[in-house]
Amino acid sequence: MSHEPAERRDGRAPGVETIAVAYLTAAGGDAGLALRRAIADALADLGEAERRTRQRDRLISRGYVRAGRLAPTPPT
Repeated sequence: MSHEPAERRDGRAPGVETIAVAYLTAAGGDAGLALRRAIADALADLGEAERRTRQRDRLISRGYVRAGRLAPTPPT
């Protein structure tokens, strides 16, 4: 895994060092606070991604039911 700044790899996203400096600056130089804020933001982003995945999965499931692609359950 490369820790080279992403802007050097693909020219789009900020790299690890850029993000670390931004968090450290925002936390007034308190490394512990910067780390906790970065972790909290990462967990919030992960939660949002999981929510979107669940929503997408529900929409896909409803699409199959509406299109009649779900086979009826045979009587037992």
